[in-house]
Amino acid sequence: MTENIKTVACPTCSAAVEWRIENAFRPFCSQRCKLIDLGAWGNEDYRVPTEDGLGEDQAHAL
Repeated sequence: MTENIKTVACPTCSAAVEWRIENAFRPFCSQRCKLIDLGAWGNEDYRVPTEDGLGEDQAHAL
């Protein structure tokens, strides 16, 4: 039986990554890319939008 393996792009470096249970870093290609992404969250480079649409400065003013 032929196994159909999904391939995705690493969110950090865009390298091709096989989406397998054995790949402990998925969706990342390596521990390095996983830690780079975690650091970006820690530095607040990424933000999750709020439902009310207020920015952080506006929310503190309330």
